[in-house]
Amino acid sequence: MTSLSISRTFSRLREKGKVALIPFITAGDPDLSTTSRALKVLDSCGSDIIELGIPYSDPLADGPVIQAAATRALSKGTNFDAVISMLEEVVPQLSCPIALFTYYNPILKRGVEKFMSVIRNVGIHGLVVPDVPLEETELLRNEAVKHGIELVLLTTPTTPMERMKAIVEASEGFVYLVSSVGVTGARESVSSRVQSLLQEVKKATSKPVAVGFGISNPEHVKQVDSSGRGSGMGSRWCDRW
Repeated sequence: MTSLSISRTFSRLREKGKVALIPFITAGDPDLSTTSRALKVLDSCGSDIIELGIPYSDPLADGPVIQAAATRALSKGTNFDAVISMLEEVVPQLSCPIALFTYYNPILKRGVEKFMSVIRNVGIHGLVVPDVPLEETELLRNEAVKHGIELVLLTTPTTPMERMKAIVEASEGFVYLVSSVGVTGARESVSSRVQSLLQEVKKATSKPVAVGFGISNPEHVKQVDSSGRGSGMGSRWCDRW
């Protein structure tokens, strides 16, 4: 199979008036064989994009559930090279694009150019690096463009307006709107600030917007979708589990 780019995936969804489902799983939890099967199941069940986390020993942006998943994966010996070997086999069988979620240290360890080349060669379309501030993304963005990778940047509830405008201008694929202050993890409800945050982001860009962190059940998706549709802008949302 040949998957579309992330941008093209969102364009097709917009043409159909649909929202995007973007589930998140951690590679190697409980093992890479299971991850391979899970990717195929998620793809066949209608995921539009899959966000795959590379396990890391110090996941600052993640809450206890994903931290535990990363710990289990690392304890089984999961590393970047093993994840790439798994993806090399499974990506050709998928119809939806994959966006890798990784911290910056594993990228620096291999060199930015080599990292981008490796992930592109196995068919990865997108990259999310939550611990790199906008001012330090120039090298990442340049190498991402060179290798056909869409580097997705994050904006949060505490991001000042001018900085948010710069972030959405630089982001590729979609804009990742963090729904609440703090780390990832299930919450009882979506923050009441999400609607106003969406309005602010959509005033600054026509790019697709994905809401993540704490979007963990169907009711949350309905809340976010309702907020977005109320503005008539037709932006797209994601679910980060």
